[in-house]
Amino acid sequence: MKIENIELGPVTLRVRDIAQMTRFYVNVIGMSVLEEAEEWVTLGTKERSLVILHSVPQAKTNPRAAGLFHLAILLPSRVELGSILAHLIEQRIEVGQGDHLVSEAFYLNDPEGNGIELYADRPREQWSYEANGHVKMATEPVDYESMLQEASNRPFNGLPIGTIMGHVHFKVRSIEAAKRFYHERLGFSITTDSYPGALFLAADGYHHHIGTNVWARSSETLGAEAGIEAWTLLVNEETNQALGGTSSEWSLTDEDGITVHIKRTDA
Repeated sequence: MKIENIELGPVTLRVRDIAQMTRFYVNVIGMSVLEEAEEWVTLGTKERSLVILHSVPQAKTNPRAAGLFHLAILLPSRVELGSILAHLIEQRIEVGQGDHLVSEAFYLNDPEGNGIELYADRPREQWSYEANGHVKMATEPVDYESMLQEASNRPFNGLPIGTIMGHVHFKVRSIEAAKRFYHERLGFSITTDSYPGALFLAADGYHHHIGTNVWARSSETLGAEAGIEAWTLLVNEETNQALGGTSSEWSLTDEDGITVHIKRTDA
């Protein structure tokens, strides 16, 4: 099976201090609060939810467990990425960087250590491919000075319309187990396997919707620790049936304990 016509929905995080985390995603990342309940806060843009915070004050961290490497927020353009970069510099937030050939990205952590990537894609016609059809990706320095210059007249007023959850990247215990679940069970195509200890997969010709790696040498399955609770895969009716779904919302959990909520968008 080859999965098609998908989008990624919100990532749900199990958090210890929901007030602090809400402030961070609003003031630093530029999300809006879309919905609040006693133990839940949904954040995103006016058109879509991106992150759901689930308050579990007693949750512990477990660096040995599999889980989230980073969630990746895709900005609609290089100018918009430059605008949020300028904002982060003003906030004195330290970021990492990577020009991945298909995209330009910046990296940071939220207050509870969840990784965040903020990135913008290059046009698809600029992507290059290996002889086997895999997309060429690398990690090189970002030309951030030209990016800031392009965005100099674009003040940051929060995440813009058109921002989406671009991909999710997991730390796993086994690349082979990840391949069984994300490629064989969910039907994502392998797009790059040339990074040592990593596997990237996607649908619809994208460079990657799913990243997995064993760099952290995770040795335990994910349980009820602080961190990722679930990610969301949005599908149409045909894809839902192909995956084996018999309802409009259902879930699967991989061998590392990472759960995906599968939701029909046309239900």
